[in-house]
Amino acid sequence: MSKILIQFAHPTLSRSNVQRTLETHCRNVKGVTFNDLYEHYPDLYIDVKREQQLLLQHDVIIFQHPFYWYSSPPILKQWQDLVLEYNWAYGPEGDALAGKKIFNALSCGGGKEAYKETGYNRFPVNQFLLPFNQTAHLCKMEYLPPFVVHETYTVSEAELESYGQQYASILNAFVKDEIGSHHYQHVEYLNELYK
Repeated sequence: MSKILIQFAHPTLSRSNVQRTLETHCRNVKGVTFNDLYEHYPDLYIDVKREQQLLLQHDVIIFQHPFYWYSSPPILKQWQDLVLEYNWAYGPEGDALAGKKIFNALSCGGGKEAYKETGYNRFPVNQFLLPFNQTAHLCKMEYLPPFVVHETYTVSEAELESYGQQYASILNAFVKDEIGSHHYQHVEYLNELYK
């Protein structure tokens, strides 16, 4: 059994049907810890020791957030800058996170077609996530494909509910150690594992 830590970052959650739906579904999964960074740190003063302890207690880390300007809300960057300390998360003595899995769970306003070479965003989502991928690599973690909800402004309630169930199914599978690298190494999004 694996333990999952969701590092959630959304500065205006009340405006997001998508993120609230994902939150509702993931909070119902046994073995998942939901850590709302803006709720815990409204002044942006991050308790580094608390956050490091949470990381040590979990096997799978998820950065769940809206895809603001092709990245994350600022608190997640600040969290990385402060919590992933030299000789703790990386560096010659930094093995605290070695072997843990990590991925992003995103909500994007644009459709999947927009994240192609011919689309208006010109690059696939995975390329925009390279800084997260490299950070995971530096920390000796295994970076997995993201879970993505596209077209957040036009998604129907039925589709949204389906995404929520899909996300919960993926989390349940990780908790039960039912997902291995042979499952996700050839997929673009984790969504493809539970259609």
